[in-house]
Amino acid sequence: MFLGKVIGSVWATQKEEGMDNLKLMVVQPTDFQDRDAGATVIAADRIGAGVGDKVIVSRGSPARMLFEGLKVPIDAMIVGIVDSYEVASPDEGE
Repeated sequence: MFLGKVIGSVWATQKEEGMDNLKLMVVQPTDFQDRDAGATVIAADRIGAGVGDKVIVSRGSPARMLFEGLKVPIDAMIVGIVDSYEVASPDEGE
């Protein structure tokens, strides 16, 4: 999984079977300091993320596991909308 920010939407009127009601979002992976951390990905979204939301994205086989019994060609899936997070700085604890 990775942390990212939704930066756009993708509209596709023709999609593979099983993807009919999936919204597709463009996600920029980020690190915990909100810096870009990799190439953008298109992620399926069933939970209602929008542009500007910080999200958790699952990739690969775990993303497809959310579609019980269906063979859906999904490589990335938004699995959470982040409300907040806390990360200790490397200096803490010394």
